[in-house]
Amino acid sequence: MTELLVKLFVKERGNVDETTNRAAYGKLAGCVGIVCNLLLCAGKFFAGIFSGSLSVSADAVNNLSDASSSIISLIGFKLSEKSADREHPYGHGRYEYLAGFMVAALIIVIGAELLRDSVLKIISPSEVLFGVLPIVVLSVSIIAKLWLMFFYLSIAKRIGSDALKASAADSRNDVFSTAAVLIALIISHFAGFELDGIMGAAVAVVILVSGIGLVRDAINPLLGKAPSKETVEDIRRKILAYKGVVGTHDLMIHDYGPGRTFASVHVEVPAEMTLVECHDIIDGIERDFLADGMNLLVHPDPVSQNDELSLDEIVREIDERITVHDVRAVGAPKPRRVIFDCVIPPELADSKGEIKETITKKLREKFPECEAVITFDEGFSFRSQT
Repeated sequence: MTELLVKLFVKERGNVDETTNRAAYGKLAGCVGIVCNLLLCAGKFFAGIFSGSLSVSADAVNNLSDASSSIISLIGFKLSEKSADREHPYGHGRYEYLAGFMVAALIIVIGAELLRDSVLKIISPSEVLFGVLPIVVLSVSIIAKLWLMFFYLSIAKRIGSDALKASAADSRNDVFSTAAVLIALIISHFAGFELDGIMGAAVAVVILVSGIGLVRDAINPLLGKAPSKETVEDIRRKILAYKGVVGTHDLMIHDYGPGRTFASVHVEVPAEMTLVECHDIIDGIERDFLADGMNLLVHPDPVSQNDELSLDEIVREIDERITVHDVRAVGAPKPRRVIFDCVIPPELADSKGEIKETITKKLREKFPECEAVITFDEGFSFRSQT
């Protein structure tokens, strides 16, 4: 069914990197979610009225909220495909992240309301009528939500969408909640013990926990989440593969939405290299990364190949995570000052004085009366240096 829908409504299925085509996948998912959830809402609404079950009626409201979530996702994908303009030179891709955040927030609201109603039902239980209609409607809903979950996951995987992953998680929660409601109806009828409120409360807790996790995942890219170690290492490895490059540092990555990644990095080249040779290397790096979908700005740093000034062993004795770059000496043949940048992990930010003192002491063992002039960096993409 998923492949049929994609074939009917997505024109260029193989090219998901294109903004307009990516939005087509997103809008398809939004429309499918709206139709499915509105139909399920109508069925559960009538089943809830017939049986007098709070949990069935709450499940109907849940589907109505899911339809609203699908509308939010649909609007998010529609807005994200807008081209860059004067006010937003980096495009509008973060609308998709905003849509994912709103869906996650809506999940929390639904869970809180369901928990409140369930507690009230536990305090003041009422009889629930058992019948074929609510059983059939709930069973159909479970099957439909299972399919919708896999549908969202399939589309999310194709286009790398966190918003659709949130919708898939919401559909998974709906499977649990509807199954719990169905089980409660059956047990309550045959055991004579009212479980409607208790089961609703248990489902509400599951929904709340899931919603909180989804909010965290959705808000991270909006706040400026650090790139993964795999991403940093992949960029580093690609840059070091270019002939003439001896190191990299100060990598910063800015995410303006899926497919809209901007970054800057310092690339170390031998100080003896001519400006023309250096420019040729940098131009090649920037061009190749742009072809892969990343707008990378490269700043060259000339470095001396003087082994006597190697500080790697000194800083690693302090902490293996510390790195140095842009090392240069003032004074010859014995340097009076050694100037360099030192990248430290955030948890060592309060130990800069001690680190400087240790490095200076070690340097003076090689060069008496030498002073270390250190600029401390707390790397935006830590451990991207060589």
